[in-house]
Amino acid sequence: MTPQQHRGPGDGSSGRPERRARQDRQDRQDRQDRRSSSADSTPRDAGGRQRSRASSSTPRRRSRSAPSDRTRAADPARRTAFRVLRAVSADDAYANLVLPAEIRRAKLDRRDAGFATELTYGALRGQGTYDAILAACVDRPLDSLDAPVLDALRLGAHQLLGMRVDDHAAVGETVGLVRGEIGAGPSGLVNAVLRRVGAKSRADWIAELASARGTSAGDDDALALEHAHPSWVVRALRQGLRLHGRGGPGELEELLAADNAAPEVHLVGLPELGERHLPAALEVGGEESPLLEDAVVFRGGDVGRLPGVREGVVRVQDIGSQWIARALTAAFTPETVDPDVAGERWLDLCAGPGGKAALLAALAAQQEAWLLANEPADHRAELVRQALGAVDSEAWDLRTGDGRTVGDDDLGAFDRILLDAPCTGLGALRRRPEARWRRSPSDLAELTVLQSELLDAAVEVLAPGGLLAYVTCSPHAAETVVQVDDVLRRHPELQLLDAHDSMTMVALPEGARLAAASPAPSTTPDGPGTGAAVADRSRMVQLWPHVTGTDAMFFALLHRPA
Repeated sequence: MTPQQHRGPGDGSSGRPERRARQDRQDRQDRQDRRSSSADSTPRDAGGRQRSRASSSTPRRRSRSAPSDRTRAADPARRTAFRVLRAVSADDAYANLVLPAEIRRAKLDRRDAGFATELTYGALRGQGTYDAILAACVDRPLDSLDAPVLDALRLGAHQLLGMRVDDHAAVGETVGLVRGEIGAGPSGLVNAVLRRVGAKSRADWIAELASARGTSAGDDDALALEHAHPSWVVRALRQGLRLHGRGGPGELEELLAADNAAPEVHLVGLPELGERHLPAALEVGGEESPLLEDAVVFRGGDVGRLPGVREGVVRVQDIGSQWIARALTAAFTPETVDPDVAGERWLDLCAGPGGKAALLAALAAQQEAWLLANEPADHRAELVRQALGAVDSEAWDLRTGDGRTVGDDDLGAFDRILLDAPCTGLGALRRRPEARWRRSPSDLAELTVLQSELLDAAVEVLAPGGLLAYVTCSPHAAETVVQVDDVLRRHPELQLLDAHDSMTMVALPEGARLAAASPAPSTTPDGPGTGAAVADRSRMVQLWPHVTGTDAMFFALLHRPA
């Protein structure tokens, strides 16, 4: 058994005598309270201890460990994971933002940081499936449990069913976590429930639950349970694949599995600023991207220690996002034969938190163009300002305001506009594991209205001969092809260009092959609200994590003829 498989109780409790003493006092008080509340009905011996309810012929079952030997505190890695889950549950925080700070706060070494990361993300990704299993093991509705207790149960369930952790350690350490972080009261419940969970494998649990629900193998509800996605998301992904000429046998399962894989870290070196630092990343676990220049797939641990990251010239950014930003700046229009952008005005309409804006600004500085980054929220606008700080300030400016009102400020027209619209984020479930459980179909109504209003605002300030990139991190039909169809109906003067051309132009050979290899698109309506297509879907780009190893980014390139 490796140290990671069994992390002993001493790992997180040494050096804490005062805390242990307080816990001992609390345990004694809890026992006294229980004795007082049941003194009239519970048989006790002369010393006040509860006597066995079993008959004299039945052996009394005792704990295998003495009270003084039971784990009373969490080890640092599990405590870190628990605190992240609490932030996500109680504060609607994003795990990918909270976890690094908690790892630094706990001063975890590389091994413990890896354990905490897998435990955190695994419990969040599998939440729906684990909740279904836990519901079968608890004698009350899950929503009646205290939220911290439920989070601890999810962590325990993932250790039992999704990690190579010894069952005894998974149960014992989770009980210790509950004692140390919540209190002794619920520890018995957690112990009993997790022992029931660990009595079967994950596959056996899923088969049992699927049978009880009457689902058939391969249908959306069965896939949702097996791959820990809400059923409506499974249906949306199935439709998205079909809309773009995909979805053959087993492909939906491949996509769902890719959503549950640990995300790779992608780095970008800002043009003329960060490329010189990328070799340092290659020396410590990075690999050059096969899709795009100046992009690195990094597996070497703490990104913050790499040269250029602290200065902001080397940035963490999904390769799909890098690819689309570069494709927009390199795209031709039908009236031009040379992509000379000197003197052009660019607009990033929804710039927060600033990753694409920083890359666009660096490209603008390199090519003598100029970028306006717009962000409506003050705190996100400050993040954009920080991201842009590494780039020559002559190449960019920042506007804090609603993107739908960008035309009200008499800012003039823009030659290239990036609209990376707010969306459900179903294309980035690898990186934001909690998002799948936060979103619901009802969110689409508000988001799609906002997307269409932002598109109209972008068209209003698009210069004659200009290019507008409509981008979402979602493959949902209502947020992608339907929005393009609708904006072309509202603005018939626009043309839909082939986005694959510009993607191929900036890609390495492998990226160019993937960009050009677009299956034949669907030409029939695919569900309520999609209607008949007015645009050639083969001209739109949809990336997929199981195909390109990127987020499921959507990219359509619109042109206003001169």
